[in-house]
Amino acid sequence: MPEAALVRPVLKPGLLYIDGGWREAAGSATMEVIDPSTATVVGTVADAADSDLDSAVAAARTAFERGSWSRLPARERARTLHRVADLMRERADELVAIESMDVGKPVTFCRPVDVLNSADQFEYCSALAQTIDGSVRDTPMNAFAYTRREPHGVVGAITPFNFPLVLSSNKLAPALAAGNSVVHKPAPDTPLSALAMAAIFEEAGIPAGVVNVVTGGRPALGEAMLRHPDINKIAFTGSTAVGRLIASSAGQSLKPISLELGGNGAQIVFADADLARVIPSIVKGMVFNAGQFCMGAPRLLVEASIEKDVVDALLAELAHVPVGDPFDPNTGMGPMAADRHVRNVEKYVALGIESGGVVLTGGERLELNGGFYYLPTVITGVANDSRIVQEEIFGPVITVQTFRDEAEAIVLTNGTPYGLAAGLHTTNIARAHRVAAQLEAGIVWVNDWAMLDPAVPFGGVKSSGYGRENGHEAIDEYTRTKSVVISLG
Repeated sequence: MPEAALVRPVLKPGLLYIDGGWREAAGSATMEVIDPSTATVVGTVADAADSDLDSAVAAARTAFERGSWSRLPARERARTLHRVADLMRERADELVAIESMDVGKPVTFCRPVDVLNSADQFEYCSALAQTIDGSVRDTPMNAFAYTRREPHGVVGAITPFNFPLVLSSNKLAPALAAGNSVVHKPAPDTPLSALAMAAIFEEAGIPAGVVNVVTGGRPALGEAMLRHPDINKIAFTGSTAVGRLIASSAGQSLKPISLELGGNGAQIVFADADLARVIPSIVKGMVFNAGQFCMGAPRLLVEASIEKDVVDALLAELAHVPVGDPFDPNTGMGPMAADRHVRNVEKYVALGIESGGVVLTGGERLELNGGFYYLPTVITGVANDSRIVQEEIFGPVITVQTFRDEAEAIVLTNGTPYGLAAGLHTTNIARAHRVAAQLEAGIVWVNDWAMLDPAVPFGGVKSSGYGRENGHEAIDEYTRTKSVVISLG
């Protein structure tokens, strides 16, 4: 049964969280927080100045060098991170309400996908904290050689608007497990859960200065993080265009970075697939989070012999997707996070029509309570080189293409600049392994979509970035290896 609808929280003017305390931004500048389901202002948060960033980095640096967290026994760090997970579960209703109002996520999905999954991330990393160790190396030298894995120092985490809680947890949990201090800059559109988590970190017992939250809407604030000499590592999730700028800037200072960037995933449907499982997977890949999902599937590749069956079944299923108020427990898809995102989708749908595409359903806004809604949209008849196929739409839109055989399906899937996620549907296990091995993607799903867990790493190839989140691979992103060689001569 769907959970009862939650009440929208009442927000108070926001503050920055720096060095274990709450403070106004320099100059007391603020930003409005907009509820995307109604386009109304529901609160304000601080708009940080560069001097606020300097204070946050200084606090993180002092905390790291003091060693109140970085030199704490791993088992103690683990206990504290486990306490974070416990507090998140205790406050799940509050976090669900905040995330739903901030982003427009339906409460029914927000609880398991965003809140409880994020709590699982901290719990998982609390266990990983106790496994960070080096190894003894056998060499022909008359020496004893071993390695140590050490934290980078101060990590700058820059997170996006679409999954604020999940994508910040994917960075902060392993960074903290490894012993780093963190300065977190959430997306200006969706900063609320980052501030709520700061209070949870404090209550859990993470020392002052180890986690700092700096909210702000100026592009210069993010640029200042990249250039800051006391930030040792940057972890970024966002668009490929911004990721390229970050990589270029970080290259000037040789600062290590991890980039989880845009995606343009495809689901391949072979003629032997079980359509009863295929259709829900296609719908999930296009309407989950209103399509604002870097691992979404805006491309559908169908074996030509079953195109009509698949498209007819998809249209029938989409007709029953309830689009509406995210606080209604019956809602299946809520609004997009901001009006500019809706306008971007409108641009791509228009490009698809101009290039010969035919809209089979959707293709327009849904006028509801003044919010930022766009109907689930299916477009067929588009060429593989059209912009609507090649570029990231980031909305509830899917294009349909056909293929003749396995080889053509692989070429089409790999035929964009992106390589974050891909999937295939087949009842032939040999084909599943064979095709999965040839798809250029950081994660491949077979007979479903968006199966994610803190233990399973994900990240991109090609223009979808590099580095991995989740799994023990995430700890590798937040540590560096030191070799120690002791002469026995």
